[in-house]
Amino acid sequence: MYRTGFFRAAASIEGLRAYIAYFSPCAHIVFFLLQFLSVVLAPIPSNITAAAGGMLFGTWPAFFLTFGAVALGSLVVFSLARALGRDFASRLVSRKLSDKYQAVLQAKAPVFLTLAFLFPFFPDDMLCILAGLTDLSPRRFFLIVVLARPWGLLFASALGGSALKLPLWAMVPIGLAGLALFLLGMRYGDRLERLVLERLRGRGKKD
Repeated sequence: MYRTGFFRAAASIEGLRAYIAYFSPCAHIVFFLLQFLSVVLAPIPSNITAAAGGMLFGTWPAFFLTFGAVALGSLVVFSLARALGRDFASRLVSRKLSDKYQAVLQAKAPVFLTLAFLFPFFPDDMLCILAGLTDLSPRRFFLIVVLARPWGLLFASALGGSALKLPLWAMVPIGLAGLALFLLGMRYGDRLERLVLERLRGRGKKD
């Protein structure tokens, strides 16, 4: 990936678009593999490459390719962690992250994973690995992935594919609202994360 210029291209959506287009007519396969590797190796967030795919292929092809790759990658890392155990997980997940999330995953994995996949400030791919160390069944894990992970990917694909065509008067407040949410997430994301963890830990003790 380094030799082909992927990491240089990943500096911008336009660079990623040009990188993927370079492999035409196999661009769809390359895009799928990049999205899959973004889960397994996590070099860049899947939403960024989804936006690049939307620019190149259009909203729906980019979304289905992205979601298929992300769902497959999530199941692969979950299954590897389940089969190989903590030694495998510790190679990819830091001790700090493991200590932070493992207890709540053991107690409330379905609820916590659903919230984590919906909110942007949780490390989704790392949580898939840690979930493999719990007693959550693969079928239930995959169901959570299918129900909770596609929404951010769909928005990014639509944004890249310009499917969200709205008049300027509508785009301005939406843009300002998005900027406000981004800034709030940057400023208060840690607090919201702690709040979710504390609430779930409290419920786990009561149960």
